[in-house]
Amino acid sequence: MTATQNKELGAVDFELIRQDFPILHQEVNGHALVYLDNAATTQKPKAVIEAIEHYYQLDNSNVHRGAHALSDRATQKFEAARSSVQAFLNAQKREEVIWTRGTTESINLVAQSYARNVLDKGDVVLVSALEHHSNIVPWQIVCEQTGASLKVIPVNGAGEIEIEQYDQLLNDSVKIVSVNHVSNALGTVNPVKTIIDKAHAVGAKVMIDGAQAAPHFEVNVKELDCDFYAFSGHKLFGPTGIGVLYGKENLLEQMTPFQSGGEMIEVVSFEGTTYNKLPYKFEAGTPNIAGAIGLGAAIDYLNQFDRRLLLQYENELLSYSTELALEDSDIQLVGTAKDKTGVMSFLIKGAHPHDVGTLLDQQGVAVRTGHHCAMPIMKQFKVPGTVRASFAFYNNKQDIDRLFSAIKKTKSFLL
Repeated sequence: MTATQNKELGAVDFELIRQDFPILHQEVNGHALVYLDNAATTQKPKAVIEAIEHYYQLDNSNVHRGAHALSDRATQKFEAARSSVQAFLNAQKREEVIWTRGTTESINLVAQSYARNVLDKGDVVLVSALEHHSNIVPWQIVCEQTGASLKVIPVNGAGEIEIEQYDQLLNDSVKIVSVNHVSNALGTVNPVKTIIDKAHAVGAKVMIDGAQAAPHFEVNVKELDCDFYAFSGHKLFGPTGIGVLYGKENLLEQMTPFQSGGEMIEVVSFEGTTYNKLPYKFEAGTPNIAGAIGLGAAIDYLNQFDRRLLLQYENELLSYSTELALEDSDIQLVGTAKDKTGVMSFLIKGAHPHDVGTLLDQQGVAVRTGHHCAMPIMKQFKVPGTVRASFAFYNNKQDIDRLFSAIKKTKSFLL
């Protein structure tokens, strides 16, 4: 029975899904691989790998400019992928979907093409204490360039944004609010609709880092009413080096290009240049054609399932893992928000996270260790970093049992 047929029956065969991901079926250090580093990057189904292979074997050509069959086929698939992203985000228009290299470039694009032109001395940019470095440093740079100031929305001991303190920070000097939808370090799901509505009430624009949200649940930018939204292909079961910036059309029209060169132009002369129309105005040079096609294939793969069932399953894995962690007095959970998805960050008391990760790897269990590019929140919790186990719908309870069996053996070496 296929996964699509299962969707019609209101069920998903998760063991059948595992067969779609070739990389999972291997041994690492003499043990069957348990891959629990999905917040860093997700694995790719055969459908994505085959779409990329097909492009390079049969359609490889540059897009938009070629007057031959290969270029025409490549262009059609490249732009079909953009339309898939538009539907995936429920964007109003395909012109609101900009290809980038990933979430990091998308945020930098907004900081330099939008924020740099609207910020002035005395203006404020708000970010939360939960942010990934890529949603902190671009704003620090643009504040230095413009004289604006960066202020931080506090986070409580559970890893949740303090909405009351956010309210106190909001006033008409706040021009931009930029927060993540889901924390990569703790798995907290932020109340972004509330954050967006409150920001709009004082005239601020809102950027949402959706890198950790898009892989787990449906994102509807029209309902959220965010001004900008970004995600990365490689965290959405697609290739590396491709990402998306969604922006409201009226804002994108106002913005100047972040990079310049071929494709983003309409007319060039030594007297001046006219920029191309949206979305190409922000897509200088030859794009990552194979990456866009691969991302389109990843979205097509996800669309065969009821994503609410996938999310429910992933949250069951998180709950199961959390329950086992709470039974072990040597494990300290870091980040205990009421609304979480996909991530269990923890410490083994008396052991350095890196040592734990190394010993888990020797047993075939892949996790992430360190500050997860979120040093400010680690500093707030007074920890050097954490061990992060992160889940996708191709994981199962056996993976989690293996994790905790490996933790038990690791403790015997370190404690």
